[in-house]
Amino acid sequence: MSLWETIAADLAAATGTRAELRQGSVGGGCINQAQRIDYGDDTFFVKLNTVAQVDMFAAEFEGLQALRQCAVLHIPEPVCYGEDGSSSYIVMENLALGGHGDPAALGEGLAALHRITQDRFGWHRDNTIGSTPQINTLSDDWIAFYREHRLQFQFELAARHGCPGRLVSQGERLMADFDVLFTSYTPEASLLHGDLWSGNQAYTLEGEPAIFDPAVYYGDREADLAMTELFGGFGRDFYAAYNSAWPIDPGYKIRKTLYNLYHILNHFNLFGGGYASQAQGMVESLLSEI
Repeated sequence: MSLWETIAADLAAATGTRAELRQGSVGGGCINQAQRIDYGDDTFFVKLNTVAQVDMFAAEFEGLQALRQCAVLHIPEPVCYGEDGSSSYIVMENLALGGHGDPAALGEGLAALHRITQDRFGWHRDNTIGSTPQINTLSDDWIAFYREHRLQFQFELAARHGCPGRLVSQGERLMADFDVLFTSYTPEASLLHGDLWSGNQAYTLEGEPAIFDPAVYYGDREADLAMTELFGGFGRDFYAAYNSAWPIDPGYKIRKTLYNLYHILNHFNLFGGGYASQAQGMVESLLSEI
């Protein structure tokens, strides 16, 4: 079968309905190709990649399912995923985006998502942050989890990609000492989106806040909040509403740099360029607080 025949067969199994599949508009990001398809009277959103990335889509499928525990945010419903021997795909609900919504509703919704907790940090499976592996081995210790599976993983990858030795050596100092930033703060293991920058949130035509393209795990809610500030921020009303729903610890003002360091290192590992110098500045700022 062709790729689209395979997808149609999976859709038939998932929906219990056989219909004609018609391809629609095509687009793409830096990782996947994207396409909207019509299947009978319904429209779905499809992401495509090489067959080697089928596990990435399996993790995204489960991540969307996990996020849908939060009823006050619109999370696209995953429908099916698979591969045809040469390509992999995930099919999900097509969100009609572009409406005007209330940032305060998004802030309250994110706080509600973070109220979903479990006993241990991590997740039952690994996934990806962008196209980089994200290790989610379960741990009772948040600091150890963040040190080993977030910062150390990215620093080691950056060293292999040729980042300056000074960044690596100062990163080692930071990883040895950053636990002092948690002296009076003990995070809960909250359900996180994991990659919550402005490009992964929008409002539906009805004005509902929606989030998508997750890198799910259970961790400190401040990690999600920090990333919302990394590429432009979500606006004053968003943060005021979140803080009202679940007050933010004063130490977040420093720790947010620690959390965003993970993403800047990942951007260096994915794209190179000036992200190494940005990471260097963040490390030096954190070391000055320790």
